[in-house]
Amino acid sequence: MKKLLFALMCVTFTGSVAFAQSAAAQGTASKNVNGPRFEFKGGDTHDFGEVAEGPSAEYVFEFKNVGNEPLIIQNANASCGCTTPEWPKEPILPGKTGKVKVSFSTAGRGGQPFDKTVFLTSNAVSDKERYELHIKGRVKAKEGGTSAAPAH
Repeated sequence: MKKLLFALMCVTFTGSVAFAQSAAAQGTASKNVNGPRFEFKGGDTHDFGEVAEGPSAEYVFEFKNVGNEPLIIQNANASCGCTTPEWPKEPILPGKTGKVKVSFSTAGRGGQPFDKTVFLTSNAVSDKERYELHIKGRVKAKEGGTSAAPAH
């Protein structure tokens, strides 16, 4: 009985090691090192500093596809409804550039700091599931008082 139990444990261990090695090899093979890649001019974070309350604060993130395949942004979502991204819907060929425009609504947010994220879903090679762009700053209160809008 002890020999049977020992043999069963050996088979189970060997199978586990083989499965782990197979999974690791598949993970490596599925990551296309020559695939499309983002390279953002000036980085992936923009600090507005202080902005006036009322008009939207806008920034355009410029990027280049430094990979060897067309880069496709399938979607862009913001961390809250006060932030709106616009992105290219057509593929960005290798060596070509594109832009992601981010607008932040400052209305009713006087005197408040903000730190928002835009999540890009694409076919770009990355360690993360989605690429992240960040905007931050502080909304200057209008003359004559502060606004009391809920923070997002």
